Amino acid sequence: MSEKRSSSFVHLHVHSEYSLLDGAIKIPELVNRADELGFKALALTDHGAMYGVIDFYQECLNKGIKPLIGCEIYLARNSRFDKSQPKGDSPHHLLLIAENNEGYQNLCQLVTKSYFEGYYYKPRVDKELLQQYSKGLIALSACIAGEIPRELISNRDLKKAKKLAGEYQEIFGKENFFLELQDHGIKEQKIANEGLIAISRELNIPLVVTNDTHYLTSRDREAHEVLLCIQTNSTLNDEDRLTFSSDQFYLKSEKEMQKLFSDYPEALRNTLWIAERANVKFNFDSLHLPHYKVPEGFTLESYLRKLCEEGAKQRFGENIPLEVKERLQHELSVIEKMGFAGYFLIIWDVIKAAKERGIRVGPGRGSAAGSLVAYVLGITNIDPLKYGLMFERFLNPERRTMPDIDIDFCEDRREEIINYVREKYGEDRVAQIITFSTMKARAAVRDAGRVTGFSYSYVDKLAKLVTKETIEQSISEVSELREAYKSSEDARRILDTAKRLEGLVRQDSIHAAGLVISREPLTKLVPLQKKGNAEIVTQCSMGALGKLGLLKMDFLGLRTLTVIENTLRLVEKTRGQKIDLDNLPLDDEKTYELIREGRTVGVFQLEKSGIREILKEIKPTRFEDLIAANALNRPGPIKSGMVRDFIDRKHGRKPIIYPHPSLEKILQETYGAIVYQEQVMGIASELAG
Repeated sequence: MSEKRSSSFVHLHVHSEYSLLDGAIKIPELVNRADELGFKALALTDHGAMYGVIDFYQECLNKGIKPLIGCEIYLARNSRFDKSQPKGDSPHHLLLIAENNEGYQNLCQLVTKSYFEGYYYKPRVDKELLQQYSKGLIALSACIAGEIPRELISNRDLKKAKKLAGEYQEIFGKENFFLELQDHGIKEQKIANEGLIAISRELNIPLVVTNDTHYLTSRDREAHEVLLCIQTNSTLNDEDRLTFSSDQFYLKSEKEMQKLFSDYPEALRNTLWIAERANVKFNFDSLHLPHYKVPEGFTLESYLRKLCEEGAKQRFGENIPLEVKERLQHELSVIEKMGFAGYFLIIWDVIKAAKERGIRVGPGRGSAAGSLVAYVLGITNIDPLKYGLMFERFLNPERRTMPDIDIDFCEDRREEIINYVREKYGEDRVAQIITFSTMKARAAVRDAGRVTGFSYSYVDKLAKLVTKETIEQSISEVSELREAYKSSEDARRILDTAKRLEGLVRQDSIHAAGLVISREPLTKLVPLQKKGNAEIVTQCSMGALGKLGLLKMDFLGLRTLTVIENTLRLVEKTRGQKIDLDNLPLDDEKTYELIREGRTVGVFQLEKSGIREILKEIKPTRFEDLIAANALNRPGPIKSGMVRDFIDRKHGRKPIIYPHPSLEKILQETYGAIVYQEQVMGIASELAG
């Protein structure tokens, strides 16, 4: 903990936006506010899931705040397998904080099994699972939805509540279970607190103070109420809607908490005691690549070299050109130095398996096309030497990040490849990747307007004025919206509420292409969940998985490949002609006639109106002309190429090969010679200097 901070209280019960449609705090805002209030440590305990833990951990470290990793789990009233309970019988809450890395792994197991085995409206565990995975966890009795507080409030049964407290203490250990005092100005909490204090005295179970934080400041109460209405499809005017009955569910200061619980200084101090004990450490410097089994007598590196030598002969002939040998040697040395030989073997194996099964695979895209190793292995079908593509854009030893190769498969057969990977590396080591959708500016305005009871026509008119990326930007730059905001109290209320909702996570879904493969069971690193009845996904997003050193790949099911595959079959069936798609001629005149006429709708990268107009203008006659056109439509990348070329020439190095010899001429004619000289070469001179 930072010595500069003097806080004697730590928030242990905190919900972020990842308590979906229940928490109204973005993680950076949460950590910034904790920093402003001078807290030494801070917990994240979202409902039933651990979506935000990696981002939270890093944000805290960046601010010098100790991150405490936890979760407010749902506890089934009976068995987690029991699906007979009425919907109204909601599960109990229980707050868990990981004391160490073993506790973190146990928490991952509990959360994962709550989805895999206990899902019934909510992801639920039971006491059998708690006993199995209790080690390294600190448990708190939770809010008034906890089992013990519910017994005290609903049944006024102190004896039963005492028995339950004893059970929890037995499960987690005497020093690892705490009775949680809260005060949000709710009468039920006062009843619960009286009973909890009595149980603490009788059973010698320590008390701890928390504030059930769902929004940042008391001013955010209405925005949070709107969020709850979005969750339950209700409005603020609905009398029986889900609501929090006070404005006290915010991140309170140390002084506010001390004032509330001045009679219980030990319960305040216990927050620090828990914070000092909780020491989960994430390692962002290790890789968890799955183990690729090479033939006997080989290492990962030597087997990769063997495959590259064989592939180079297939691509370039028995007498491999010196330029190819030198480039291969350079790339392989970088790959070996960075420890990524296994990565390339895994990708090679997956693509090989697809081709052996007759599954159409794309030719490669993105920065991986700059790798000669990828080309000779058959991972890509683009010769990077021919087109002057740079390996360093794909893999740079100065930037230690996992390589990223996107692979396109026939859409109809993508699942076969995922199943192959599961069978090869283990069901518990492979998962698809979660992604989160957020509330966009216009949608936030529409939601805020609907929930607060304004007419559809009024809200629709207001939302249509939000034409910029954010609401704030639209108010600033759209005069009609700015005037409405200044002059109308109704507009101001809707827009101010919408601003607090804008950008919050709305729901989780499955990444269209992402797949993660681990050397060890994934639950040692991240919790998992099920989408629907079958799909297993990580609870961490793509970026977080990369930080943890996990292998993540994009396996995209591409409809175009399915169409191509079906077309090839039809051609063979109707004409008896078998077409080799990997060796199509690039000088077919009839194809270029279609392209010159702009008849490229449905052709990837050449289908939009802008590029079709360029094609009509420059009238391409060869493949390099098309590349010059994939550049005119996206001037940024080609400017970068010119900058590199200029710098190389200035320093006497071999220049990057232009993909089209008259590219400079085309650019000058299109953008104007003066603009070209000033913008492109000016940038280059500045960078070179």
